[in-house]
Amino acid sequence: MSKANSLFSDLLDTLEERLQWHQLPTFLGLVGLLRFRNEYREKNLFDTEDPPLQKNPDPQTTPEEKVRYRTFDGSFNDLNYPRMGAAGTRFGRNFPLDKVHPDKANMMNPSPRLISQRLLTRHVFQPIRGLNLLATAWVQFQVHDWFAHKEGTAADSHNIPLEQGDSWPEERMRVPRTPSEPASNDGPPTYANLNSHWWDGSQIYGSDANTAAKLRAGFDGKMKIGKTALLPLDVDGVELTGFRDNWWVGLSMLHALFVSEHNAICDRIKLENPDWSDEKLFQTARLVNAALMSKIHTTDWTPAVLSHPTTTAALRINWFGVAGEDLQQIFEFLDDSDLLGGIVGSDPDHHAAPFSLTEEFVAIYRMHPLMPDDYTFYALATGQQIGTATLPEVSLSNTRQIMEQYALRDLFYSFGQQHPGALRLYNYPRHLQLMTKDDGTRIDLAAVDILRDRERGIPRYNDFREMLGMERITSFVELTDNEQWAKEIAAVYEGNIDLVDLMVGAFAEPLIPGFGFSETAFRIAILMASRRLKSDRFFTANYDEESYTKSGLKWVRDNSMLTVILRHHPALEPALRGLKTAFQPWNRSGAAQA
Repeated sequence: MSKANSLFSDLLDTLEERLQWHQLPTFLGLVGLLRFRNEYREKNLFDTEDPPLQKNPDPQTTPEEKVRYRTFDGSFNDLNYPRMGAAGTRFGRNFPLDKVHPDKANMMNPSPRLISQRLLTRHVFQPIRGLNLLATAWVQFQVHDWFAHKEGTAADSHNIPLEQGDSWPEERMRVPRTPSEPASNDGPPTYANLNSHWWDGSQIYGSDANTAAKLRAGFDGKMKIGKTALLPLDVDGVELTGFRDNWWVGLSMLHALFVSEHNAICDRIKLENPDWSDEKLFQTARLVNAALMSKIHTTDWTPAVLSHPTTTAALRINWFGVAGEDLQQIFEFLDDSDLLGGIVGSDPDHHAAPFSLTEEFVAIYRMHPLMPDDYTFYALATGQQIGTATLPEVSLSNTRQIMEQYALRDLFYSFGQQHPGALRLYNYPRHLQLMTKDDGTRIDLAAVDILRDRERGIPRYNDFREMLGMERITSFVELTDNEQWAKEIAAVYEGNIDLVDLMVGAFAEPLIPGFGFSETAFRIAILMASRRLKSDRFFTANYDEESYTKSGLKWVRDNSMLTVILRHHPALEPALRGLKTAFQPWNRSGAAQA
């Protein structure tokens, strides 16, 4: 490090002793975030595979189709370790393995049901007014690409204690345990991801070849889509797609949209390559579509949810790199080449552990308060209300009826007019606290969220913070700026601040200006958001014309959520005119403008 850079680093250390990164000027705040990321890359990545991943003795013999395209199960992304990140491999950890054993003595302390009822229940809807409901649908759409744990059976269940007088309609609240993977050591329980760990669009393409085959049209690389731009129905009457758990109208809209986008990409690539086979068109369009979804999440959705000048700049740097030599000189002392041209197109690097998504990353995406309990539908042409529904009426087996009842343009317009719920205490959807699945099973999803973190060894809030280099909270008054909340949290946790669960603490802590979720959760995102790009050769070494084609790279570069929606629903142009992102509230139309 040069003397000038050493002085700059010392200056930043001095400033950070007095101010938080988000209180600093943008370029200094960026340096702070990048230092966090580099430190976390060294100290907060841990492998759980047992036995360790097997190395490929001769990567040069890998079949060409596994080198050129993404496999459906995610294997062969790293040619040296073919199973890295594949469906069925284990979730990693962001904390040392001796720190993530489940606390069995406190598994039910306090009762997850008590926390659900006393701290999470929505009494008055708290909205995020700077976002629209597509932001809610989008994050679930992405989560379905990233992770899915195995489902347990009723024969092996947790019994959640019920308080006297609890209104739960059954004598006991039983929640099946998450099946763990075999272990040959005394490490913590580990769990397999049913999905590929890579950012590969598996929610619409599937994570296995058989599923993918059912979704394809069989010509021009295209996928099946109905004449009304709705997904085809499977034999059970639910939409046919790659991943459809916890199905609702928001997911149906986005799955149909990005299947249509895949087909549009096929048309574009075929113009330049009219002799390409169905397989080659399909696989290339799949690469382009997955990259576009990743770009939208990185540069569109996340900046909308974390609307702060420093995070907005950091996310653009992740994808595009630093613009201008002045900033390059400022950041030079970090010795981070990603800053110059962005992670996309750089050299891949797994840093301290083989790539996988982590249980801690799963935990920070417990964002069910984003879901409203009640929905209103509007006509695009007039802006007038044309219907209402509750959450159960727009989800699970009722989804298709809503999709057929309203035109897609009206559904998108309606989502653009409504707000998601804030990720705060006392804002969990009521309908998810007594949710009846299509098979008749009843669950309190809020209680399950708390239980799953404990079961999987997610450290409680204070320990979680400490292992990310953040200060421990010493009192309930320090935890939240809401005095009444502090009293009520203290009562539920019987005065023990160190027992507060991660989700409760994250929903209670004061938010950074512009942030839609807590800084504690964001600290994991600092690491994992860039890791999903940096480890993936299709975003790094193979992000090139040979893999994507020239027109495919241009498609990713030139498009956003706004352009995707307008391509398939051009009538929405007045509602989107002048917006910076499709995830902010849309313009009103027709008589509603008055």
